[in-house]
Amino acid sequence: MKRTHLPLNALRVFEAAARHLSFTRAADELAVTPAAVGQQIRALEESLGVVLFRRLTRTLELTPEAEQALPALQTGFRAFEDSVRLMQAGQSSRVLSIAAPRALMAKWLAGRLAEYGRANPDLRFAISTHDDGEVDFTQANLDLAFHFGGEPTAEAIHGRTLGDERLLMVAAPGASADAPCIAHPLDPETICVESSLTVADAGLAIDAAAAGLGKTRVPALLAAADLAAGRIVALDGGEPAAGAWWLTAPTPQWRQAKVRALIAFLID
Repeated sequence: MKRTHLPLNALRVFEAAARHLSFTRAADELAVTPAAVGQQIRALEESLGVVLFRRLTRTLELTPEAEQALPALQTGFRAFEDSVRLMQAGQSSRVLSIAAPRALMAKWLAGRLAEYGRANPDLRFAISTHDDGEVDFTQANLDLAFHFGGEPTAEAIHGRTLGDERLLMVAAPGASADAPCIAHPLDPETICVESSLTVADAGLAIDAAAAGLGKTRVPALLAAADLAAGRIVALDGGEPAAGAWWLTAPTPQWRQAKVRALIAFLID
């Protein structure tokens, strides 16, 4: 019989009934009715074309064929159980693999992961950085990923936002409103006519502005810590951003307890 045609549920019922030599005790173990056990056994006997039990007055007796096959079946189920434990061990491991843009990691995520790590000292993080844009989960073994932009469009990828985003113009304290502009990829259409400096990401743009190299327009989420610390000041009230920060993962990852707990900490 092909592997794809194996009647696994019926075989599980047979194994329990054979071990107990009782449909009633097997039903108690499997949380079903004795009638359901009997129905599964009859269906299995018809499917295999063999008789598995002799129904005696007060008990059951295995046929020689069933008795001969039972040890191999039990070994197979133990192998299934071992496989499931291995899969669960990997999914419940104390390592979270996360990909995030460099700016988000430096300006927002690192501090929160440190706080979460202090509350969960057995947890370890495996962090990789990437350019802004959706992550290809088929090419990376990740639990979660962040990107700035629109809702994820890849098949079977689910996402949640960190909230609405605004773009703020920021500069060092005391900088003039006509300070030169610092350009970066998250603000490709800066309101400045010319940029005095172009940097690789918004985090570097914030650091350059704090150092007095000019002003820059950046997502408020990235600027929050430096604004609170007084390293930079906001030159305007901001404007709605065209995109948002998205936390994304393939649908199965959202079922992992370690993933759900981190999401609850970061978002909820």
